[in-house]
Amino acid sequence: MRDQSARALLARADFEGGPMSLVMEGTRTAEIVDKVVAGGRVDAAEALHLLEHASLAELSLAATAVKHRHNDPARVSFIIDRNVNYTDLCNVYCTFCAFYHKPGDKRGYTLTKEQLKQKAEETKALGGTGFLLQGGVNPDLPWEYYLDLVHYLQHDLGVWVHGFSPVEIQMMAKLSGQTLRKTIADLREAGLGSIPGGGAEVLVDRVRRKIAPLKGGPEKWLEVMEAAHEEGLKTTATMMYGITETMAERVEHFMAIRDQQDRSLARIATTGKGGQYSAFAAWPFQSGHTVWEGKLPKPTDTEYLRTIAVARITMDNVSHVQSSWVTMGKKTGQMALAYGCDDMGSLMLEENVVSAAGTCYNVNKGEMIRLIRDAGFEPWQRDNIYGVVDAAPVA
Repeated sequence: MRDQSARALLARADFEGGPMSLVMEGTRTAEIVDKVVAGGRVDAAEALHLLEHASLAELSLAATAVKHRHNDPARVSFIIDRNVNYTDLCNVYCTFCAFYHKPGDKRGYTLTKEQLKQKAEETKALGGTGFLLQGGVNPDLPWEYYLDLVHYLQHDLGVWVHGFSPVEIQMMAKLSGQTLRKTIADLREAGLGSIPGGGAEVLVDRVRRKIAPLKGGPEKWLEVMEAAHEEGLKTTATMMYGITETMAERVEHFMAIRDQQDRSLARIATTGKGGQYSAFAAWPFQSGHTVWEGKLPKPTDTEYLRTIAVARITMDNVSHVQSSWVTMGKKTGQMALAYGCDDMGSLMLEENVVSAAGTCYNVNKGEMIRLIRDAGFEPWQRDNIYGVVDAAPVA
C-alpha cells in the first residue's frame, strides 16, 4: 500500500525522541528506500547511492525494515564470552595491528593449559559460555597443537570454541598437508564449534595488498568460509573499515558476503545440510600505536551508523548484525540498534587487539541489560551461534 511508503512512514516516525517531518532529497533515494521497506533487494549501485546520499533517518527506516524480517522487533541479544588470544606471535605483519610480536621476540607469548583453564573457570563463573579464540599466525606451533587446544577447551573445560580466523586456518591446512575442508573437518571433530570472521578487513584486493599483503586477496578469506559452510559450520563475517578504502569498495565487501551467503543458503535448501553466516559485524580501524596513526581521519559516529545501516540493508540474507560498542562506545552502540543491529555482542570479559590500539570500553552483565532496556528493547542472552542461553536475563 502506498501509505506504507518510506515518505509516509518517515512522516509518522519518531527519531531520536522527536517527531520526524523530513523531506527526502532525491527521488532515487526515496525509490530505493521504498523498495527496501517493501521487501526488495538492493543492487550494488543502489547500496552505494544509499551510503553516499541517504539521510540518517532514511537509513534507519530501511535498515530497521530488514532487521525486522529476521528478528523479533522487541528483543536484542548479547553474549557472555571471552576473546582469548592464545598467542601473539605472528609472521603476517599486518600494518594495522598493534598487538602482535614477531616470531622469536621474547616479549611474545603462547598461553599454557593452566592459563587457559583459569580463563575458562573465570568465564563460566560469570555466566559465560565460550571463547572467541584467535591468535597470531605462529610458525612455531605444529598442526597437532591446534587439535589438542580445541579438544582441551571443549571436552576438558566445557567451553564452546568459536575459533580461528581464516588466515590461521589457511596456515593449519599447510601444516596438516590437507585440503581446507579436511582441515576444518578435523578441527570440528576435535571440538571446534564455529568460526569467527576475523581478518576480513575489506574484501577488496587493492586494499588487502596495501594493508596486509601476506594475508592474500579476498579469495583467501572467502575460500575458508566456503569450506566451513560446506562442512556444516556456522561462521560470522566482519569488516574493518576506514583504512583507505572507497565507499564503492565497502559495498564490494558487502556484496561478496551476500553472494557467498546466497550460495550457502541454496546448498542448505537443496541438501538439507551445510553452514552459513550467522551474523555480521563492522567497526572502524583504530590506528593508535600503528604506522597509520595520524595519517587517516578519525572514525565518527555518523560514519559508523551509515556504514552499519547499509551493511544491514545490503546483506539482507544474514540474520543478525552486531553493534560495535567496543570501538564506538556505549551510546553509539545503543544507537546502532536503530540502524539495523539486533545484537549488542559480547560483554568482552577480555579483549586484547582493539585495546592494544588504545580503544578500551567494557561493561558488566547488569550494565549490558540496562543498555538494551534503556534503548527500548528486551534483552536475551545467546551463545555463539544464536541459541538461547537465557530468554529473560536479570542483572
